Amino acid sequence: MVWLESLQRAIDYMEEHLLDQEITIENISKQANVSAFHFQRTFAILTDISVGEYLRRRRLTLAAQELSRTNCKIIDLAYKYGYDTPEAFSKAFRRQHGVSPSEARKYIGKLKSYNRLIIQVSLKGAEPMKYKIVEKGRFQVVGIKREFSLANEENLKGIPKLWEEVNQNGMDDLLFSLNNGQIKGVLGVCVVNSETQSQQAMDYWVATEYDGDIPEGLMKCEIPASKWAVFEVHGPMPHAMQNVWKQIISEWLPSSNYEHAGTPDLEVYTEAHPASPDLYSEIWIPVK
Repeated sequence: MVWLESLQRAIDYMEEHLLDQEITIENISKQANVSAFHFQRTFAILTDISVGEYLRRRRLTLAAQELSRTNCKIIDLAYKYGYDTPEAFSKAFRRQHGVSPSEARKYIGKLKSYNRLIIQVSLKGAEPMKYKIVEKGRFQVVGIKREFSLANEENLKGIPKLWEEVNQNGMDDLLFSLNNGQIKGVLGVCVVNSETQSQQAMDYWVATEYDGDIPEGLMKCEIPASKWAVFEVHGPMPHAMQNVWKQIISEWLPSSNYEHAGTPDLEVYTEAHPASPDLYSEIWIPVK
C-alpha cells in the first residue's frame, strides 16, 4: 500500500505541473522515492504508456477542453501547452483527437479525453504466481554494457534495439556458452548508480553469470549480495515477461511484507525460442 500511495503522489505531482515545461522524470520519481528508471519502468508496466506519453495526452486533453469553452487563440494555446509553433500543436492535436484545433472549435468531430489517473485498490490475485526466496552472495556477470539516456525515455526505445543486435550478431550464443554460475541463462540487468543518475542516464547490461577470467571484448559487473524474490515466467516474449512484471508490481509487492531493495533487477532468458509458448524465463527482484 505504501508503494501505491507513493505512485499516486507522483501522479498528483505530474498533474500539478502539467504546464511546467521544465518538469523532469527525476523530479517526478522523487515524489515516489524511487530512481527515475524504476519509476519510469513501473509506470509503463502498470499503465501501458510511458510517462512522456501520459503528459502529452493529458496536455492535449486539457487543450481541447479549453479550446471548446473559451475564445483563447490557437497560437496562445500552442505555447501554453508546450509547443513551439501552432503547426506543431495542430499536428499533435489532430494525431490525438482526429480533428484540427479549428474544427474542434466549430464542434466538428469528436474529441478524445484521457482522464487523470487515480490509483485504486481492486480485487486481484486469483491467478497464482510461482516464486521462491533466494539468498545469494555477491557474484560476477560478464557481457556488454550500453548507457542509455533517461531523457525523452530513450532507454525504452534503445534497449529492445540492443537485444535485436545481440540476437543477430551471435553475442547471445557466446554468453550462453560462458554461463557457469547458479543463474542459468542470459541476463538483462539495469544498473542506475549515483554517477549515471546525476547524468540522467542508466547502464543496461546483456550478460551472464560467469566465474573466471574476463573474455576479450566483454566487461564485468559485480552484483551485490541480496535476498531475491525469483518469479517464474511461462510463455512467449515480450508479453509473458510484461504480464508477470505487472502482477509483481500491482499485486505481489503491495500484498507482501517485502520492499524493493533498490539494487539491480535481473531478467533471465533461456535458450528456447523467444516465441515458444513453452518458453521459461525468470524475474529476480532484490527485496528487503
